[in-house]
Parts: sequence; C-alpha cells; structure tokens
Amino acid sequence: MATTKIILQGGGGHARVVLDCLLSQGATVAGIFDPKHSGSIMGVPVRGEYDPTFEPDASAIVAIGDNTARKNVVSRTKHSFTNAIHGSAIFSSFARLGTGNMILHGAIVQAQSTIGNHVIINTGAQVDHDCEVGDYVHLAPGARLCGNVIIGEGTLVGAGAVVIPGKKVGTWVTIGAGAVVINDIPDYAVVVGNPARVIKYNKP
Repeated sequence: MATTKIILQGGGGHARVVLDCLLSQGATVAGIFDPKHSGSIMGVPVRGEYDPTFEPDASAIVAIGDNTARKNVVSRTKHSFTNAIHGSAIFSSFARLGTGNMILHGAIVQAQSTIGNHVIINTGAQVDHDCEVGDYVHLAPGARLCGNVIIGEGTLVGAGAVVIPGKKVGTWVTIGAGAVVINDIPDYAVVVGNPARVIKYNKP
C-alpha cells in the first residue's frame, strides 16, 4: 500500500469497509468524496463532489461496489491510484496485482493468479492458482474461483458463488449468489442456480 495520503471516492456501505481496511493498516485517509453523503465517516470528513485539486499528491481508491459506477468514476478521477489490502488477506508473492484494487478482510489470492485494475475481492472471497481476473470485477463475500479460471471485465461473482476449475466467464456477466458455474459463460449473461444457467442477457 502506498505511503502517501489516500482519498476515497464513494461514501456508501462498501466505502466504509474499504475505509476500515485502510485505517486498520495505519493509512492516512485525507478525505472521502461523495455528493450523496455529508458529515464524516469513522472520523474522516466527507467532502461532497470530487475535487481533482485536493491533495494532488494523494493516491485514490474508488470504493464503489457497483462495477459500472466504479468504472465511470475511475474515468473521471485525476489522482493516481493505489491498492487497499487488509492485513488478514493472504496474497501470494507469486500473484500479480494491478492498481486501484481492494483485497478485503480474509480474502485469499493464490500463486500465479493475475488481478487486474479496480477489482474488489470482498470479505472471505478466494482466488485459487493461475486465475485471471479482469478489470472492474467484483468477487462478492465468500465467492470462490477454483484454479485456472478466467473472469472477464466488469463481472460480478455473487456472494458464495463457485466457479469450477478451468472455466471462462465473459465480460460484464452477473453470477447470482450461491450459483455453481460448471460451464463457460458468455458475455453479458445473467446466471443463477446449481448448476448455473443463463436466465437473460444484460444489454451492452
């Protein structure tokens, strides 16, 4: 984690978890930007609309759980980005990590896996060996990727869902909570159940 000051974009529930993660590591969080919130969160002031001139040397994390919203806010953020990794997370020294990521409480990332940019690996989620996790993915609490899984950009793997080894999940897919993915999943599909089945497609 960067040693500079950090700002958060987003003041909702997910941001509170990320803020807790950062504060537990002794980070200096200079401010939170979210026009929908005011006051302070855990003692850190909420400053309304994003100000690109605020603490220009600080690093940023876009702490928004929704993947599309996170991508949109990232595109408008002028600060450089950093990662938040909780002390209880296990991240292999042989895994690769992009930037802007949130590796949260109790998460595990195993050897030879690659995590893209602005990814959320949420509470207790697991990424086994040799996986590829694209940008803007969200692995919800307790989600599990077995070995050699590929997850495309913007995909949500719901809470407690499992993807068995060697499967490829496309871009901007939604995998429902508790689903068990035993086949490759095409782009934009919404899948639920055990075994997971496609119930519809989201428009690109």
